[in-house]
Amino acid sequence: MIRLCAILALCFSASAATAQDVRDCDWPASARNLVEPWSDHTRTFANGKTRLALLDTAGEPAAGSYYLLVLSPPYAELGDRQCRVIGHGAIGFGYIDFENLGAAYEPANGFTFDVPVEIYDGETFVAHHLTFTLNQSTGEIVTRLVE
Repeated sequence: MIRLCAILALCFSASAATAQDVRDCDWPASARNLVEPWSDHTRTFANGKTRLALLDTAGEPAAGSYYLLVLSPPYAELGDRQCRVIGHGAIGFGYIDFENLGAAYEPANGFTFDVPVEIYDGETFVAHHLTFTLNQSTGEIVTRLVE
């Protein structure tokens, strides 16, 4: 129990500079975590090749239950897109303002997305902007958190 408390304390005390976590789709990417109504919480880009969706793991963990789902090229051998989940450190975000998701495309850099997020700093939720670029050729996603 003490070890669990120590791990949770480290997660919640992590500064905003902590690298965002981009990982292969796992339990947060479950269809049951798609925020409804789906039509308001998903967007497509590049003629439907890239899709972003808002995920909420039903309030658990309480300080970070929101994630972004990214489905995008490159395509695997069987024709399916890569599937990635973006969270904050070991957990998700305290909130993601998906309604204010912004996107821009530059051929040299790929897509750049920007969305307001909240991160729990151990005492309260602090507003930030999550900015990330997606290279559809390589599948690389590079994230940055801006206060």
